[in-house]
Amino acid sequence: MKRTLYFICCLGFILFCSSCRKDFEFQASSGNLGFSKDTIYLDTIFANIGSSTYNLKVYNNSNEDISIPNVQLQNGETSGYRLNLDGQAGKSFTNVELLAKDSLFIFIETTFNTTTTPLTDDQFLYTDKIIFDAGANLQDVDLVTLIKDANFIYPDKNNTTGVVETLTLTIDGQPVETEIQGRELLPDELTFTNQKPYVIYGYAAVPTGETLTIDAGARVHFHANSGLLVSEGATLNVNGDLSTDQDLLENEVIFEGDRLEPLFSDVPGQWGTIWLFDGSLNNTINHATIKNATVGVLSDGNADAVTDKLTITNSQIYNISTFGILGRNTSIKADNLVLNNAGQASFGATFGGKYNVTHSTIANYWNSSFRQFPALLINNFVIDEDNTAFVSDLTEANFSNCIIYGNDNPELLIDEIEDASIVFNFKFTNCLLQFQDSSNFFTSENYDFEDTTHYENMIFNDDPDFRDAFENDLMIGEDSAANGQGNTTFSTQVPNDLLGIDRTASPDLGAYQHTGF
Repeated sequence: MKRTLYFICCLGFILFCSSCRKDFEFQASSGNLGFSKDTIYLDTIFANIGSSTYNLKVYNNSNEDISIPNVQLQNGETSGYRLNLDGQAGKSFTNVELLAKDSLFIFIETTFNTTTTPLTDDQFLYTDKIIFDAGANLQDVDLVTLIKDANFIYPDKNNTTGVVETLTLTIDGQPVETEIQGRELLPDELTFTNQKPYVIYGYAAVPTGETLTIDAGARVHFHANSGLLVSEGATLNVNGDLSTDQDLLENEVIFEGDRLEPLFSDVPGQWGTIWLFDGSLNNTINHATIKNATVGVLSDGNADAVTDKLTITNSQIYNISTFGILGRNTSIKADNLVLNNAGQASFGATFGGKYNVTHSTIANYWNSSFRQFPALLINNFVIDEDNTAFVSDLTEANFSNCIIYGNDNPELLIDEIEDASIVFNFKFTNCLLQFQDSSNFFTSENYDFEDTTHYENMIFNDDPDFRDAFENDLMIGEDSAANGQGNTTFSTQVPNDLLGIDRTASPDLGAYQHTGF
């Protein structure tokens, strides 16, 4: 009885207080709003591609509940900006209520339409304002976006069915229809210049018998699930050059995603891969940066090619969600190559093949999730969906004057399915290798580091003294264990480091000669 009476009294008290409360009375805004920013910079976007969402916080600093008569974009309905005010989308709003000492969010996006407003320069600023109130109470916040024009390459789409064009590839001389969205490059698209960036939707395929040439300083951007595919009988030549400014990398060819905002600058997995299809020929990549992909370079087949299927030099591959380089029974020659930050292995030499890697830094400081493989994976097999293993010759896997290191241990896995009829040849010469087997798990003869047919002049587990491995800066310092440890036979073959510094007198291991930090 007492408990019931208590609740009745409490309820009566609440109802009494509620009945005494006055309804909110909103006063007209007096132009004293506060803002989290006086200018919203929406970073850089490509023409016709939407930006990320940015926000502005609006404060009522007064002790009165107010109503803002008008909130709108200065350019009105023609503006390329879009607003969302407290869940309502639009470009203008009236009588926006804001309680005393309270705030509200405005979310802002933009897309610049070159169809309605053609670009006149390679890049320029697009601006507008958010206007609050009018007359003597007028306040505004500037909106600024840098728009970059680009060459867009995308597959056709059926406007009626919504079906996107897919690739037909030549496999073993026969046309095969695939479900890969994309199209073949046209004859006038087979040279990428440095005049404008290239933005690719879907897979841009180099046709059979053709060569895609990418000039020094070119910038190639990929939308999600997009990439380059070099068909059977086709060739890719990436002709980057040494840059004088290591921040601008003006002569480097850069492959990355199409989101230019700083938030996306180091996000792995934003696009697909550069896929060197089985049967593509004489592919070369020089002075390139490949970043933020799912697989940096995927090279399939042609293990016995007279000229290596891929020659990659003076290049960096990092922030890759799976493999930096994945070779599958292929042939790769690499000099002055830097790999880092891959969700699986930085370099996967799989299903046999031929690999010759000299003066390269194969590192993996991935810290976004657990990774299954070390920095360097070597095997001679592939397992199909029925769990059947297929074995192939590993004719060569030579790593000379290299650094193989990372934030896991060990950073080398040699996984062999033994078969008397299968060749399995590998050798490490003058390499700094992170390998500590505290569990005695690696008992195969392939890990007999005293066997000079496989290991010669090795350094184990000493500090490479990277400048900042977690920021993909793998230059080495004066205290590096790699300092002066190179074999001059190999340094003569690759006489300059990644930055063009002569290494022949006293070669260091890896892609860089040491420097004072």
